[in-house]
Amino acid sequence: MAAGGGSPSIVEFFGGEDGYRCGYCRSDTGNISHGMWAHSMTVQDYQDLIDRGWRRSGKYVYKPIMNQTCCPQYTIRCQALHFQASKSHKKVLKKMLKFISKGDVSKVASEEEPMDSHIEDVATCDFAYKSESRVSQSDLTPLAVDQAERVENEDEDSGETKEEGNVQKVESDSVQICADKDTPVPAEPSHSAKAVHAPPKPGKGADLSKPPCRKAKDIRKERKLQKLLQNQMGTAEGSQLQGDQTFLLQNSKSKTNQPKNIEDFVFVPLPDDARHKLEVRVVRSSPPSSQFKATFQESYQVYKRYQMVIHKDPPDKPSINQFTRFLCDSPLEAEHAPNGPECGYGSFHQQYWLDGKIIAVGVIDILPYCVSSVYLYYDPDFSFLSLGVYSALREIAFTRQLCVKAPDLCFYYMGFYIHSCPKMRYKGQYRPSDLLCPETYVWTPIEQCLPLLEHSKYSRFNQDGKAVDEGRLKELGRVRVLHKRTVMPYSVYKKRRKGPSDEASVQQYASLVGQTCSERMLLFRS
Repeated sequence: MAAGGGSPSIVEFFGGEDGYRCGYCRSDTGNISHGMWAHSMTVQDYQDLIDRGWRRSGKYVYKPIMNQTCCPQYTIRCQALHFQASKSHKKVLKKMLKFISKGDVSKVASEEEPMDSHIEDVATCDFAYKSESRVSQSDLTPLAVDQAERVENEDEDSGETKEEGNVQKVESDSVQICADKDTPVPAEPSHSAKAVHAPPKPGKGADLSKPPCRKAKDIRKERKLQKLLQNQMGTAEGSQLQGDQTFLLQNSKSKTNQPKNIEDFVFVPLPDDARHKLEVRVVRSSPPSSQFKATFQESYQVYKRYQMVIHKDPPDKPSINQFTRFLCDSPLEAEHAPNGPECGYGSFHQQYWLDGKIIAVGVIDILPYCVSSVYLYYDPDFSFLSLGVYSALREIAFTRQLCVKAPDLCFYYMGFYIHSCPKMRYKGQYRPSDLLCPETYVWTPIEQCLPLLEHSKYSRFNQDGKAVDEGRLKELGRVRVLHKRTVMPYSVYKKRRKGPSDEASVQQYASLVGQTCSERMLLFRS
């Protein structure tokens, strides 16, 4: 799907010269990143941004300055359709199954992975507040699209430039408009959908730019997974993904030598006398749905206990205000597409209900090509269930389920992989997975990245020395700006602007978000 049909993304860029405290190595000023406040954002823009190393914390969107920050953070994604659970993953799934069916509370924590699988986002919380926007909503509401002036040496007219050639009235509430459900939007190519590899030199092995040869057994397994998922209920707003729902495991026991997949552990019929009942409910958090509002207080109390017990926060720190801004507020517009998931795209809370009470919540974004994990918090009384690992496995299963209706949505993004911080390396155990090259923004299998990271904490993964960032800024004049409630290209704004030039700041912003996003998103200028 492409961005379109709804209101455009509107952002304020803050630069990134100041250093902040690092949550990994505890350096007071070593955490260096660029940041911007997103007043609104389309899911396609955010997808394209995270495919350039950005990530959100509430409405604050940041990008580590990789060759300067103390602990480089590499975007990591798991290929959900091909995911194979490790022995330790299966132990966690079996432990939950035993607990639900028999009440077994075997307190053997996973040795290989920490309990909290989304710990890094705590580190981003402080600078999100320091950089909060002070701009009023009225200043962010575009009045009209300005008469665009042709940019010199323009190779071709884009549809967007022609549209800007006519003055168009924009409704005063346009910032709030969501995509029209009935209007299909053309697919937009994105490098996020595929990994790019340099062709090998003769005699240096297989060409990774071509699809790998696949065994018939793997193809059969994938077909079985597709059939398996098609039998599962759709995940509409507030739907329940029940741990005890009847699920057709087609021929799952016919071949004992085939490894079990996640669904074999999660969607199995439980005995009638099962001790517990586990339900997973997906509720939209932004804009908040009725189900989200009805469970807000209970969810907040779980978060508060989690922060105090697991992260040792004082009782007054995990306030409702912090909870709302950090884990409930989101710049993402709710969007629906004919070929998209039933629940739509945007920001959600995946609530884990045990016997009628919330024991954990996974904060997730559903984007055109992925489910992106934002944060997890849980009731510390249930730490023995390894909920960090369990929730990550459930989110992978959820991604596979969404992929049935939305075939492009086949990746699970786990946030950042931080090799220089040993306790954060566990994310690399969700295989197969890829890391994002910090210079060319192509995906590289993690097996190829680890030797480089052992040698240096900052590394370019793309080994083709001539490769460049294909999405790099090429025409500064085409960057879209929102100035005095009027949308215009930077080439027009630059002539109208009074006072000192801000070209260096705009150049930096556009270089970081890339040409495509810089032409779609609106950069607020006061």
